[in-house]
Amino acid sequence: MANRWKPSVTVAAVIEKGGRYLLVEEETPEGLKLNNPAGHLDPGESPADGCAREALEETTYVFKPTALVGVYLSRFQRPATGDDVTYLRFAFTGELGDAVLGRTLDTGIVRTVWLTPDEIRASAARHRSPLLLRCVEDHLAGRRFPLDLVFTDSSVMLLNL
Repeated sequence: MANRWKPSVTVAAVIEKGGRYLLVEEETPEGLKLNNPAGHLDPGESPADGCAREALEETTYVFKPTALVGVYLSRFQRPATGDDVTYLRFAFTGELGDAVLGRTLDTGIVRTVWLTPDEIRASAARHRSPLLLRCVEDHLAGRRFPLDLVFTDSSVMLLNL
């Protein structure tokens, strides 16, 4: 087999407070886009740990995942380069802690924004991923699964890369 298909594994934080959701506005090859705080799972971490890390990097807030909202699969073809990527996303909800003083937003993140579900729906043309709205809608519908639904074997933590 010449090339084996491998989806890119990502993690996303679905963070709600007072009826608004915390999103990031980020630079992409397609311009400024909105997304859940999200990113790629790094070697040696569980999906929940990766989600907490990505939320901190992209928002400066401490985030503790408490439940899985869902597992999602999507495909994106980048207009600028023709790249064809499939994403496997683990979306978590949880507890938002304090912002870490002195911490700056990750490279490419322009700002964080708090939007209502209606504002998120109205901004669909600016979404980086169709999964942004789907994750919010699933959160609004009360979808919550225990964290132990996603098991991470200890061998993951022993990787020598």
